[in-house]
Amino acid sequence: MKYVLGSLLLLLLAFSCGREKAPADKIHAEALDYSAGGVPLKGYLAYDKTMTGQRPGVLVVHEWWGHNEYARKRARMLAELGYTALAVDMYGEGKQAAHPQDAQKFAGEVMQNLPAGEARFNAALELLKSQPTVDPERIAAIGYCFGGGVVLHMARTGADLDGVASFHGSLGSMHAAQPGGVKAKVLVCNGADDPFVPAEQIDAFKQEMEAAGVDYRFISYPGAVHSFTNPDADKFGQEFGMPLAYNAAADSASWQAMQDFFKEIFAR
Repeated sequence: MKYVLGSLLLLLLAFSCGREKAPADKIHAEALDYSAGGVPLKGYLAYDKTMTGQRPGVLVVHEWWGHNEYARKRARMLAELGYTALAVDMYGEGKQAAHPQDAQKFAGEVMQNLPAGEARFNAALELLKSQPTVDPERIAAIGYCFGGGVVLHMARTGADLDGVASFHGSLGSMHAAQPGGVKAKVLVCNGADDPFVPAEQIDAFKQEMEAAGVDYRFISYPGAVHSFTNPDADKFGQEFGMPLAYNAAADSASWQAMQDFFKEIFAR
């Protein structure tokens, strides 16, 4: 994971359950406090309150900007699809970055204390599993940019997940997948023109997954660059002089790919 996060720091610096989408007023959303290693963490839970019984749960891991409204919006979108979603806090105390320098600092703190980062993810996982609306036997995780690298790392370590989906995340890792060691199926949604994910990193990732026998799929979206799912990417790119841009077509296609992926992994 050190490589995952380090790559993002260095480079950024230079499902449906077969039901109709729920109306927004049917979505229950609330902030949840939890902790790991004595560090207070701020979660955000969302689910369709008109549904009965348990349903699959999905963790949402934020970009390097921290647990912000974008992560919470994705949690609500998952709730509209019939899942219970928990937007997690990898930085502690709900910290958010307003500038790449802050994002570097916060992500660097996780990078330099990998066990603490894993503990924070696992604390969120247990919190999600404990929710009365969640089937603890059907859990996935999705992540964006920094968060994409995080969910891929957790899959590589053998986390008890049915699947993980990475959106424009780093592909490298300090913990290579081992044969028989990855429980989760893997979906990677990548921008074909993302300068932060070079061809050699893609090739190495695919070779690693195949050598470990991981059930994975890799989708590249032509014309898409980094942060292609975030409507604020253009603003961030212009403000900070970074090659970031929203791509509506890739955003829509990747979200549909995730829904198809979830239908498969959560099928009984």
